Amino acid sequence: MLRPKIPTNPTPTGRVTPPAAVEPTAIVPAAQTPPTVPAAPAPSRPVVQLTPGTALALVGGGTAVVLVVGAVLVSMLLTVAVTAVSVAVCAVVLRSLLASDAKRR
Repeated sequence: MLRPKIPTNPTPTGRVTPPAAVEPTAIVPAAQTPPTVPAAPAPSRPVVQLTPGTALALVGGGTAVVLVVGAVLVSMLLTVAVTAVSVAVCAVVLRSLLASDAKRR
């Protein structure tokens, strides 16, 4: 039936160069130096010092962000509510018009 064809790797074309020979080199030991004593490790991150002024600024900034986000969310909720009420009013008006039109016939 159906048998998949397995592709073959193409043979290289052009000039193929053999690998270059690596010649060993002599290792000359350097003069022995005494091991250095490692210094005290530096802190991984800088220390942040909070003064009363910066703490007050952080609290004020956080409060402002919460108020702005809250205002945006409330306005979006209000927009959805107004849209829902207007769609409901339109549906009631259309239903009334269609019902009165059906009664006239």
